[in-house]
Amino acid sequence: MRAQDGVPKSVVARQSPAQGIAMYAGGVFVLCIMDAIIKWLSADYSIAQIVFFRAVIGLVPTLAMLLRPPGLLSLKTRRFGAHLLRGLVSLVGTFGFFWALAVMPLGAAYAIGFAAPMFITAMSVPILHESVGLKRWLAVLVGFAGVLIMIRPGVNGAFGGGAIALVATAAYALSMVMVRLYSRTESNVAMIFYGNIVVIAATGVQMPFLWLTPGWGDGGLLALVGLLGGVGTLMLAQAYRMATPSIVVPFEYTGMIWGVALSFFIWGDIPDLWTWIGSLVVIGSGLYMLHRAMKVTSLPSRR
Repeated sequence: MRAQDGVPKSVVARQSPAQGIAMYAGGVFVLCIMDAIIKWLSADYSIAQIVFFRAVIGLVPTLAMLLRPPGLLSLKTRRFGAHLLRGLVSLVGTFGFFWALAVMPLGAAYAIGFAAPMFITAMSVPILHESVGLKRWLAVLVGFAGVLIMIRPGVNGAFGGGAIALVATAAYALSMVMVRLYSRTESNVAMIFYGNIVVIAATGVQMPFLWLTPGWGDGGLLALVGLLGGVGTLMLAQAYRMATPSIVVPFEYTGMIWGVALSFFIWGDIPDLWTWIGSLVVIGSGLYMLHRAMKVTSLPSRR
């Protein structure tokens, strides 16, 4: 589940698929390293403090984007309420996913996060008024079945880490649908900037009560979380400039490889059989929905 808010609306220079794939896979790897650091830090620091650092440091690349034309004019908006709403939804998604990382193996959290395309497809119908055919709805149901296989509500309990990851994934999907909706009038820079400001404000008010002063080592890791998050997101954005989404998006699933590897070598975690089965179902469903979406958009209009 990756924050791709910085992906430009119109994409140019798609002449290098190999470089696009390398850039996208590299961005996924960078964000996996960030997630591993988050999990490591969560043993000593509150999730709110980690999210606060992620948002503050992650704002730096956005501010750098304001140095390019049209500069501050890209932040002009009359929809502060919409930005506030999306920021709160993003807060739920970020906070929930970081919490899931703290209590679950990375691979298991990623596997549930792969259900984002399923939620995005379902939410696009009532919010964006998009048309979704029967085959894609069946793929959504299959994907949801895969999620149930992984979280097994009757086994892990209704409030287990899997449920937290699922809620966070749904919030992330809603945030992405809102990005698509608001992009009709708002710039990508504005959506990133105001979303981060909401997260900073919501977590900042908690810092007097939850703040734990980090040493030099942990302070460096907290700063690195924000830096890696910003760099990883920019790498994903650049990948969309180099290749079409249908080429690069499937490499999102390389995160499962890195997540499992990092979990094993750092914490000794190995996903159980149900997680592997469920993740394969969810990944298959996601790839099929991507295939159907690209096929539909390539068809000539009947109007």
